[in-house]
Amino acid sequence: MSLIVMKFGGTSVKDAERVRNVAGIVTDSYKQGNSVVVVVSAQGDTTDDLIEKAAEITANPTNREMDMLLTSGEQISASLLAMCIQDMGYPAISLTGWQAGFLTSSAHTAARIRQVYPDRIKREIDQKKIVVVCGFQGVSRYDDITTLGRGGSDTSAVAIAAAMHADLCQIYTDVEGVFTADPRKVPDAMKLEEISYDEMLELATLGAQVLNNRSVEMAKKYNIELEVLSSYTKVPGTIVKEKVKMEKMLISGVAKDTDVARLSITCIPDRPGMVFKLFSKLASKKINVDVILQSVGRDGTKDIAFTVAKNKGAEAKEICEKFADNVGAGGVDYEDDIAKVSIVGAGMESHAGVASKMFEALYDKQINIRMISTSEIKVSVIIDKDDADSAVSAIHEKFFPKEK
Repeated sequence: MSLIVMKFGGTSVKDAERVRNVAGIVTDSYKQGNSVVVVVSAQGDTTDDLIEKAAEITANPTNREMDMLLTSGEQISASLLAMCIQDMGYPAISLTGWQAGFLTSSAHTAARIRQVYPDRIKREIDQKKIVVVCGFQGVSRYDDITTLGRGGSDTSAVAIAAAMHADLCQIYTDVEGVFTADPRKVPDAMKLEEISYDEMLELATLGAQVLNNRSVEMAKKYNIELEVLSSYTKVPGTIVKEKVKMEKMLISGVAKDTDVARLSITCIPDRPGMVFKLFSKLASKKINVDVILQSVGRDGTKDIAFTVAKNKGAEAKEICEKFADNVGAGGVDYEDDIAKVSIVGAGMESHAGVASKMFEALYDKQINIRMISTSEIKVSVIIDKDDADSAVSAIHEKFFPKEK
């Protein structure tokens, strides 16, 4: 008998028909003798609908009350799924995040999991019940309900799998696994049988929406084998694990991210401490900086350009303007009509010319590169947003040419 943790996203439980479909998947595994813990997200667009309801009341709701509101979405999904499983003749119980033992930090709307105490889950499993847990939520040491941020249900599932030493953690989505590109945008994208944690983490961080990057970090830390698969088709998915058996492909995938803003500051005095002063101010506001480009100093000054998430763009621009005024720098330029397109693959470490091949694909489409960032297993470029889809298709075809 195995312990399996299953996670189902919002589209998988968005209406009664799909809840019944999920109940069928869960009970099929239960009938095979497995102990099953299910983690669910809110139905369909419920979270967005709840945010709109809050906006009808106030333009500035507190984060604490938003957490109280948003966690109700997962409770609806969990209770409905438990009812459906019970109606099919199987024992089931739904648990909120705090009932399931999730202790988090007190950062409302963006809490971090401190510890999972799965005693209640274990007791229910010992009674042969299917346990349905509300994802995305927990409780702080002050007994306040908290949420883990967008994509938090993936992290909830992996955390339970780690705390209970589960044999497998399955993440059910609306696609059949991890593909070399978004199959909804690139028809020739290929499904991967397996992918390493590091490659999956890069893809998740760079815009691929199959898995939440925090869940991949946790799976790697605790060596939890993940399977990404579809809740609509009964076909094997993609296994995410530490070591893959197949020979490393040149790249594993192409990803795009349009949630990007670019800032540049000109004529910064070329003396020690300038970069520290700027980025320490951004860090103090919890603004993550991604691609950074600094010019060679000349005439006693230098220019710096970098990217941030678009929803942090306005705040970052204000910080940059204050910094420029304080140090006597030139102007601050801001733009958010850009995109980041990236290739990821462990095979880059042992193959020369990967970046050149990517740049050739962009040149063939006359797409201008604004910034470049590299690591051992990724190359990212900043380009105009309007060119993003064309760039992804061109790069994918360069590395995965169509069969003649």
